[in-house]
Amino acid sequence: MSDAIPLVDLAAAHAEVEAEVLAGFDRVLASGAFVKGPEVAAFEREYAAFTGVRHCVGAANGTDALELALRALDLPPGGGVVLPANTFVATAEAVQRAGLRPVPVDVDPEHLLIDPERVAAALPGAVALLPVHLFGQFAPVEVLLELADGRPVVEDAAQSQGARRHGRGAHGRIAATSFYPGKNLGGYGDAGAVLTDDDELAAAVRLIGDHGARDKYRHERFGFNSRMDALQAVVLRAKLRRLPDWNAARRAAAARYDRLLDGLPGVTRPGTAPGNVHVRHLYPVRIARGRDAVLAALHGAGIGAGVHYPVPVHLQPAFRPLGYRAGAFPVAERAAGELLSLPLHPHLTEAQQVRVVEVLERALGAGGSSGRVNQ
Repeated sequence: MSDAIPLVDLAAAHAEVEAEVLAGFDRVLASGAFVKGPEVAAFEREYAAFTGVRHCVGAANGTDALELALRALDLPPGGGVVLPANTFVATAEAVQRAGLRPVPVDVDPEHLLIDPERVAAALPGAVALLPVHLFGQFAPVEVLLELADGRPVVEDAAQSQGARRHGRGAHGRIAATSFYPGKNLGGYGDAGAVLTDDDELAAAVRLIGDHGARDKYRHERFGFNSRMDALQAVVLRAKLRRLPDWNAARRAAAARYDRLLDGLPGVTRPGTAPGNVHVRHLYPVRIARGRDAVLAALHGAGIGAGVHYPVPVHLQPAFRPLGYRAGAFPVAERAAGELLSLPLHPHLTEAQQVRVVEVLERALGAGGSSGRVNQ
């Protein structure tokens, strides 16, 4: 329908960068440097500076980036890696693919970030800690670093591009991010990156992601193919220049939702943890009753709401061998049945947000929505 409101408006973002991207594509096509090359090197420098780290190493996607970070640490095979139960499955997949064992723990009930108290109980026997900076804000990294007691902390920063905690864009030894199209900084396909201040870790990541070869046909260690292609780097460079403004627009849209939803029964708005600068990758509200019926009503009205994530990692069939059952992590499990992500992107208008909330209120059965949300 013509008045549909998408969860993420990729077309509007493309319209802003189209001329710059097409000019960059022409450069790459003329040069023939399709994999790695000067465009990728330039993006790596620019994104490292943006995040505030010494090194950014491009990868083929965000899942690979997490696996590369874990492999570069040379952790004991089969060692446990503590991670939140409420995350996209790629977090646990990367651990498994790196020859390690996912150790999910519950999340805090207010922000749904990994719960330090649960981490402390799970750490004996673990070899690393993998917090997820969920929905656009940091997990409590400084607390986790203290709890880790020397174990490496690998940050899953796929949803926190531009976020800060206590003024910093990275805290652990190494972090990984995804440039999937729907991210705050998204490409026109898959791409990812590893971020670190550690020269040796950066070199190891680059080596492993290029078949373990520093020189052609000389393979120093077992690796695989995970390199960023130059066309994605062109897109990411163009979007990176706009990311601070786009993140600011996301925060402004989230603030409008906060006002529009204030006092709406049955809806809990997402908050920001102290010390965080949130980049509002998503705007997930919690619906106390009937989440799926509300979601269907929004979809029926042409509103692209979503659910992040309907099944926690420990209840995914693929991870059944870990031995967890329903009830193991009640906070994450309850959130899985309540969370509903409303449309949020830098080009969302106030009129669109008013309509989203009007439909949401009708779906909840509150009545009188148009008068309330326009107050």
